[in-house]
Amino acid sequence: MTYAVRMRVTMREVADRAGVSIKTVSRVVNGEPHIRPEKVQRVHAAIDELGWVPNRTARALRTGLIGVVGIAVTELRRPYLAGLVEALVTEADRCGMLAAVEPTHGDPARLEAVLAARGKTFDGVVLIGPAALITDGLDDRPVVVVQGGAAEVDSVEEDVAEAAALVARHLAVMGRSRPALLGADQARMLAALAGSGIDPAAVPCVDLGEAADRRAGARAAVHVLEQHPDVDALLCVNDEVALGALAALVKHGVNVPGRVAAVGYGNLEDGRFSTPSLTTVDPGPARLARSALELLSDRLAGTAPRHPRAVVSPVELVRRESTLGRDPR
Repeated sequence: MTYAVRMRVTMREVADRAGVSIKTVSRVVNGEPHIRPEKVQRVHAAIDELGWVPNRTARALRTGLIGVVGIAVTELRRPYLAGLVEALVTEADRCGMLAAVEPTHGDPARLEAVLAARGKTFDGVVLIGPAALITDGLDDRPVVVVQGGAAEVDSVEEDVAEAAALVARHLAVMGRSRPALLGADQARMLAALAGSGIDPAAVPCVDLGEAADRRAGARAAVHVLEQHPDVDALLCVNDEVALGALAALVKHGVNVPGRVAAVGYGNLEDGRFSTPSLTTVDPGPARLARSALELLSDRLAGTAPRHPRAVVSPVELVRRESTLGRDPR
């Protein structure tokens, strides 16, 4: 019996199918900037259609790059962090790179080891969170910080000022004037509330301690009910805290949003299915991931400026039942 053997798909075939040059295919796969979006789309469509897999060994020999990006994250147990890591892995794959996820568990030595592996195990590192240990990252071993407030290296942050403004305006529209902050970004949120006519000095701010999770949210909600019974909205640092607060409010017979509204941050899937469903700010993990990998790719390609760049990514307010109430239909 004779079997037909399919030869490995080549870059030439991808280029022919997309109607571009081989060089353009290479630039798209390597995540280089300044390529017309329609060409990028055609190349990716051809890659998907033909099932082409880039030859990483050949690329490493040609460019000196390993083709692997390290993703350093404190932990993966937190749903939002896990979702952001997934978005980064997906984006790295889109750029033709492998991703190695390195949980640091808040240990500076673990983070230092990940950073030291640049140029050996990783071409570069995307770090989620604070960047205190980074002393360099603008050379050919780049570091991009996501949600870490870095000034020395390239960074990507969601627009937290706009997030606070969106929440403050939504509260005003819904007639809420006595909010409490549960671990939220107090400076920005209080400033936004002041812009909506709410006296910041009259806003209770609850410190959640180290663990901003559902248990902390439940405890904080009970504390607010006891100490500030006139509060009509809880603004929570993340969705986990908000979901814990919702559970405590329901347990104590507090109508949501009739008596107290609740707003989270992170747009976790759980918030869509909570009772009531949770109004939240969506920081856009996919947008953050794309910006981070674009910054990293620029550094690796040698096309980035010498100074660090800061990308501010847009956010969206997702309005649900915890502030709007149930649809009577």
